[in-house]
Amino acid sequence: MTFQPPGADSQPAQQDPLRVLVVDDHPLFRFGLCTVLADVPETEVVGEAATGLDSVSAARALRPDVVVMDLHLPDISGIEATRQIVTETPSVGVLVLTMFDDSESVFAAMRAGARGYLLKGAGQDQIVRAVHGVGRGEAIFGPDIATRVLGYFNSPPPTNDPVFPELTSREREVLALIAEGQSNTVIAKAMSLSPKTVRNHVSSIFTKLHVADRAQAIVRARNAGLG
Repeated sequence: MTFQPPGADSQPAQQDPLRVLVVDDHPLFRFGLCTVLADVPETEVVGEAATGLDSVSAARALRPDVVVMDLHLPDISGIEATRQIVTETPSVGVLVLTMFDDSESVFAAMRAGARGYLLKGAGQDQIVRAVHGVGRGEAIFGPDIATRVLGYFNSPPPTNDPVFPELTSREREVLALIAEGQSNTVIAKAMSLSPKTVRNHVSSIFTKLHVADRAQAIVRARNAGLG
């Protein structure tokens, strides 16, 4: 006669699925990412948002384990949304998934409380692994980003923090010229950039600084000593 300990025939306790909130202002990309994650075992997409403010509200209401966050959003930036979400609910892990690969964006996201940073060119498997890694409390970075982070900590500390660290160095240059009252056409000529590139920089500056127009950007820049 074979003895079986109590509960030997019972099934192991089922692990709760990882609850994920997806934030991106591009509907097709957001739909594709939600579809990929929904097909992953032990993963549940509990919501999605297209703006920074909506992501903060959704995180507050849904209490996800992980928020996959884009940085360029229509109202507040993904960095500011990350800061608000982590402040309200420190247990939520934020994984930044963006096209911005500049060091300023990486470190601004880390300062805001993000646990991971991937570029949108990452493969589906890498994104899925990163989502689950952040859900386990790990710090996850793509290979290029990880190299940059290690290089930063292996370098001598900067003498002072740049004005508006959420901006890239090029965006700060553009902002300084805006603060001087220069038009986009003049800025394009001065920096040897195309007018379209300058417009894109200006739009990104407005988003990151949470200003509605050029006049507000000039006020903020001059108050910070630019221009």
